[in-house]
Amino acid sequence: MRAAISQLRTVGEHVELEVGDDIANSPRYNDDIAPTKAAQRTWTKWHVASLWVGMAICVPTYTLGGVLTAYFGLSVAEALWTILIANIVVLIPLTLNAFPGTRYGIPCPVVLRASFGIIGSNVPSLVRALVACGWFGVQTLFGGIAIHLFLSAMFPAWAALGGTGEVIGFFIFWVMNIAVVIRGSESIKLLEALAAPLLLLVALGLLFWALPKISVSALLAVPATRPEGAPLIGYFMAGLTAMVGFWATLSLNIPDFSRFAKSQRAQVYGQIIGLPLTMFLFAGLGVVLTAASVELVGESISDPINLIGKIDSPLWVSLSMAMIILATISTNTAANIVSPTNVFQNVAPKLINENRGVILTGIIGIILMSWELLKRLGLLDTDVSLESLYSNWLIGYSSLLGPIAGIMIVDYFLIKKQEYNVLALYQDNAGYPAWNAAGFIAFLVPVGLTIAALLADKTDIVFLERYLSWFYDYGWFTGSALGGLIYYVVARRS
Repeated sequence: MRAAISQLRTVGEHVELEVGDDIANSPRYNDDIAPTKAAQRTWTKWHVASLWVGMAICVPTYTLGGVLTAYFGLSVAEALWTILIANIVVLIPLTLNAFPGTRYGIPCPVVLRASFGIIGSNVPSLVRALVACGWFGVQTLFGGIAIHLFLSAMFPAWAALGGTGEVIGFFIFWVMNIAVVIRGSESIKLLEALAAPLLLLVALGLLFWALPKISVSALLAVPATRPEGAPLIGYFMAGLTAMVGFWATLSLNIPDFSRFAKSQRAQVYGQIIGLPLTMFLFAGLGVVLTAASVELVGESISDPINLIGKIDSPLWVSLSMAMIILATISTNTAANIVSPTNVFQNVAPKLINENRGVILTGIIGIILMSWELLKRLGLLDTDVSLESLYSNWLIGYSSLLGPIAGIMIVDYFLIKKQEYNVLALYQDNAGYPAWNAAGFIAFLVPVGLTIAALLADKTDIVFLERYLSWFYDYGWFTGSALGGLIYYVVARRS
């Protein structure tokens, strides 16, 4: 029988909520976004590390080196250093924003209630969710192509379907992803633990396959594509901002996973072990294989799915595609479904539970990728490429999330002093405002400056170009620092 009044108790370093009727009947609560029990916090540092290996080994990571050389004017060596440094930098907000999730067992949208308000938390949460749904569509398309190539290698008649087969593969892969997440956090933990070692083996196998075909020293000596004599710093910082933006989304919703960690030590060490080196090595593998693709298959191919699809061996194509399907599921379920699922529940906890949130995420992902599906069916003619979508819009949009990361860190560590009123986070008018003006001022000012800086590059407004163009190039850094500073000042005064 449930008690009338909810109670908090401390279990080791965790705070646990015993839900009573007061919280259970609140419109801001459902069981799926409730704080995890201490017994549910079973993820060791190796589970957290496996989570990052599973998320980092994916097709977009593979193409990062090419993005930095083609779009940001860096050499191959500079691109690899940029990727490594960016992922060391992004560890800072990742580990810090994971702290409240580990201590209180609460997901990201509930954490945001403390800094943006009980209702206001929906604004930054939905901003984050839109990015995740976009990435879900992209990753599901990659998975669908892998399924199409897998079936084509097994059944030659399937290859004749062409783009239609890829669209059918998209929906098969969509169902596989949704099924994993609906089964809950334990299924994600088991999937990541299974996928991580297999994915590392596939990556090493591809590397040994390619190395005899190329000279790594010659590859690293390829000059940069920026104008001769142009200073490195501007191109490096623009590329660094984009690479930090690649995982800037996870630096916000990392509490969605750290709420299952056994301890703060487990989440910190797991992220340090799992993220930077995996990103660096797999992006480096992408650079090597892209350079080797001309020797291997006779043309330059920048993504592993289509490269492996050129191999004249149905057996190896089938095995490789099975691993890529597993890799993409492990990335998609963790990085792109969990967050928006929690966000949609936060909007209307009594109407949307976890299963409904998962389905809603999947539907939005289909809508955002509908143009590409219609294009592959031959029903739409457009020059917009998939690579330009995730290289420009998604990564650029992610840089706007910097202020939210800065606000979350400052709120928890400097304003709230690592102490949340968990009971009040799940109720109206119980200690936290519906809308927290400090959070919105700190968010909107740097976002406004970033948009103005972006306009400076697109217009001839001399004032904007002279004084603000740099703000967009360094967008994540300037946004997170300025957002955190403004929030500290406004929150202390109010």
